[in-house]
Formats: sequence, structure tokens, C-alpha cells
Amino acid sequence: MNKDDLNKIIFETEKYAKNFDRIYSKKLYIDNSTNGNPVKLITEKDIDEVLSEKAETVAEPKGEYLKAMRAAVTEVDLFGNVVIKKEEWELTSSLDEMNSIICNCQKCSLGQTRTKFVFGVGNPNSDIVIVGEAPGADEDAQGEPFVGRAGQLLNKILIASGFKREEVYICNILKCRPPGNRNPMPYEIEKCEPYLKYQLNLIKPKLILALGKFAADTLLNLRLPLNKMREKVHVYNGIKTMVTFHPAALLRNPQWKRPTWEDMQQFRKLYDEMKGKQ
Repeated sequence: MNKDDLNKIIFETEKYAKNFDRIYSKKLYIDNSTNGNPVKLITEKDIDEVLSEKAETVAEPKGEYLKAMRAAVTEVDLFGNVVIKKEEWELTSSLDEMNSIICNCQKCSLGQTRTKFVFGVGNPNSDIVIVGEAPGADEDAQGEPFVGRAGQLLNKILIASGFKREEVYICNILKCRPPGNRNPMPYEIEKCEPYLKYQLNLIKPKLILALGKFAADTLLNLRLPLNKMREKVHVYNGIKTMVTFHPAALLRNPQWKRPTWEDMQQFRKLYDEMKGKQ
């Protein structure tokens, strides 16, 4: 069984485990960082032992999850049930701090095949966040999003629209390159999207520009053709969001440059209205 097949099984198992509390009153957490060993179900008792004052005396379990559990934060409701489990990165207060904690992420198999973790780049206080699909070969080599041919085209699009690359924040749905630039897998998106949500929580942008269908599908959960999502103002977690073609698609299909320019004009108008400009 290859790693992609294993991760698919883990993804499906997690979906069932989320409803497991119908027959099991306590929470279960799946540990999928066992480096090829059998997948473990971590119970509240495991977490309580690690977080207790006696944690240092607990026998060291096999695998990598002890460190993660020590960093975890659990909140308890009025009935004593664990309702939230937070990881260390969810307690960070800056993008740099968050990046320093998650840059060695191994939550899916992409952590084993990447060259560099591609967190994001740009103004951490920007009103605009641009979200693409996943790193490509150039991005994987340099650790920065949109630095190849598609990135050069994106820079030109931004300049033509009255923006500068350094003024906005740029990131992707996935932080690691899928091998061969294949499409992201659902379980990879599920593992990585929480990072994006927290990035947006730290940046607090006013507008999001989604580049391409995968970014739009993930953010908007509409599962429509890209042309059906363009030319409209959507909302993602309270943030106004627009959709246009990915620059890499424009390199393959130059005929889409005109509609992209129209999208960017509409996006610029939305930005100017937000800033109170005429």
C-alpha cells in the first residue's frame, strides 16, 4: 500500500470517527504521524496523562505524537467533556511564529516529498490576500509562492491592476507541492486548510482573490465551473471573495487573459469602494 492509499484510508476513517461519539461518549483523535506503523486512536485518557502534572513520568510512547499532545490545549465544557483540542500553532500571534512551528509539518504524505515548505509571503497587515492552489517546482525549490512563470505573470497582473506584490499577501491552499504538480487530494486539503484559515485570522484581510478552480472550490465549497463563480462577490468566513483564472492556466490558454483582466478591474473597483475611493 502506498502513502496516498494509506492517507485516503485515514481520511475516510476520520470522517467516521467524527460521528463516533454517538456510541462513545468521549472524544477520539487519530494519530497519523506514525511513519508507516499502524494508525493509532488517541483517547482523552492519553491526552490527560500527557497534560497532567505526572506527564514526565508517563512511559514514552512510540511514534511522534507525545510531543504534539504535550503542546495540545484542551478545553472542557460544563459536563467535563473535552470539546476543543488545539495545537501549538493555534496559539501563535504572528505569521512568523506560526510558520516556525508548522514548517516541518508531516500531517500528510506531501511532507515526505517536498523540498521546502511554502508558507506564504507579503504584507502581514494587507487588506488583500491572494490564494492559489499549491506550490509548483519553482516554489518548492525556493520556499516562496508564485515565483516561477505563473508568478511573474501574477506580478504583471497585479501591477496592471494598480497593486504591488509587496502590498498584498500571497499563499496557497496547500503548503507543499504535490508530486508532478498533480491535483491536490481531498485529505491533503483537509489537513492544510486549517493553516490557511488561521493565516487569514492573523492577517484579517478585507478581500480575498482566489486563483483557479481548486482555490475557489476549497474556499467557497460551491463545486461549480470556474466561470460560474467568476464575476461575483462571494463571502468566505466573513471576507469578501472574488474568483479568477490561475496565472498558470493563462500561460496555457492565452484567450483567458481578457476575462481575467475584466475580473481584476472588478476586483480593483471593489477594493477602491472598500477604501472609500471614487
